[in-house]
Amino acid sequence: MKKQLITSALLYVNGLPHLGHLVGCLLPADICARFQRQRGRETLFICGTDEHGTVSEVGAAQEKMPVADYCKKYHDRHADLYRRFNLSFDFFGRTSSDQNKEITYRIFHKLDENGLIEEKTTKQVYSPDDDRYLPDSYVIGTCPYCGYDRAKGDQCENCTKVLDPTDLIHPRSVLSGSSNIEIRETKHLFLNLPKMESELSNWIETKKGVWPDIAYSIAKKWLKEGLRERGITRDLKWGFTVPKAGFENKVFYVWFDAPIGYIGITKEWADAVPGRSWEEWWLNPDNVNHIEFMGKDNIPYHTISFPATLRGTREGWTEVGFLKGMNYLNFAGGKFSKSAHRGIFLDDALTEFPVDYWRYWLIANAPESDDASFTFDHFAATVNKDLNDVLGNFINRVLKMTSNNFGTVIPPMGPVTDAETDLYAALDTLVADYARYMENLEFRKAMATLREIWVSGNNYIAKTEPWKVVKTDKAYAGTILNTALNLIRLFAQMAAPVMPETAEKMLALVGEPADFVWPTEKMATYLTTLPAGRAFLPSDPLFSKITPERLEELKVKYKETES
Repeated sequence: MKKQLITSALLYVNGLPHLGHLVGCLLPADICARFQRQRGRETLFICGTDEHGTVSEVGAAQEKMPVADYCKKYHDRHADLYRRFNLSFDFFGRTSSDQNKEITYRIFHKLDENGLIEEKTTKQVYSPDDDRYLPDSYVIGTCPYCGYDRAKGDQCENCTKVLDPTDLIHPRSVLSGSSNIEIRETKHLFLNLPKMESELSNWIETKKGVWPDIAYSIAKKWLKEGLRERGITRDLKWGFTVPKAGFENKVFYVWFDAPIGYIGITKEWADAVPGRSWEEWWLNPDNVNHIEFMGKDNIPYHTISFPATLRGTREGWTEVGFLKGMNYLNFAGGKFSKSAHRGIFLDDALTEFPVDYWRYWLIANAPESDDASFTFDHFAATVNKDLNDVLGNFINRVLKMTSNNFGTVIPPMGPVTDAETDLYAALDTLVADYARYMENLEFRKAMATLREIWVSGNNYIAKTEPWKVVKTDKAYAGTILNTALNLIRLFAQMAAPVMPETAEKMLALVGEPADFVWPTEKMATYLTTLPAGRAFLPSDPLFSKITPERLEELKVKYKETES
């Protein structure tokens, strides 16, 4: 089995992330990593903050802080929020690290040696009122393709079209808001993507039917439109200075060194502990399966620019094997947006509900094939029905019935009937289906199947009626409740990648350690494993319903509806 290298998009360090960021890349990557580890596969889950570029300079200026201090402050805040959301990174690093600088320089020199770096005189936006050149995302204006009036000079976040600042209609400075801008000539370095176009096209064609449609189609759209040379330097102070004569006063463009940050952060991880090797993950492509997770606005860079950057070195870097692209999560009439301050941000989410409520709802409604919408009505309905009524109610009923009739110990297995063998057969199929969907990263299908697994327990209890059986056949009642307690263990293992805190509590209820191990046995064996006589824990309900009154409060508080 190949090593599993899992990366999430590296979010800009400015500001705080919201639920759209979480479901767009971070949470699916975490669930994948947890699932891979549970299957016993060697897994490395890498993430970090993207710290260079204009957004960091602007954010630092707004907070009147040195840029380095600003980035450290928000890196730490991101890391804390992700820890509280139980994102299980093996390492959470920074694109501004010395390790990333070393790898970026190595890759740049190789590209230059191979004739893929070109010097060009370009026309660039200059703001007399700001007394400086304005790199791409320092310029906003109206997108010439979709009409969005806050498109940035490098890409329209609405239609994902890649832009140059000079493409914008009514451009203006992000810094001052001034529309008094000029176009001046300046020299920059470019990655010659047209030289790589045929090679990239052939490679992308191998991903047809392998990658999700959104990733494949966006890559094909770029290729169909024809690749252009891509600038890799900018007139900024914050960033890695360019190691080439005549360009020492410039820095690398964030979209050049940021994806390289996956490698740089892996080197941070390796350097932290003697004996680790970053090369065995990044220069060992035959033995590593690299899975990337990102929102659709990042897809062009990771299907074209970054693969071209790695391939152009001719050093045999590990390339992405599977790219899981996600659509947008919408809220209150538009997509979750950091810049527009629209949506529910992670720090606020954690004050409202337990983390597993959010994790379950988001992945069960992941925007895989289309954009999805968050509403508090739907969130509450899912929590109340799936978590409270289906899963939580099953656990509460089983523990209560068992303690009332057998004490707080696991009863012995008695005779097995058709009800049990039917349950074993149904769960063998459902668990296999769930595993297949998780392997294929089809999260909505996986969560629908997980719910079916939980429902099977409720159906089994309803069919066997242990509250009646115990009055006439206590031995068979023991079979029913022993099986039901084993189902709690199974449900915990199935839920572990998605709801790790809840899964750990469920295992503790039946006296199991907090080890998440995928069942390899048939259910006829797995569901008879807990030892009779072992004590179990009575439990307060694991979930609480969201009341109509609370629901209305949330709608007003987060401006989903008018107060």
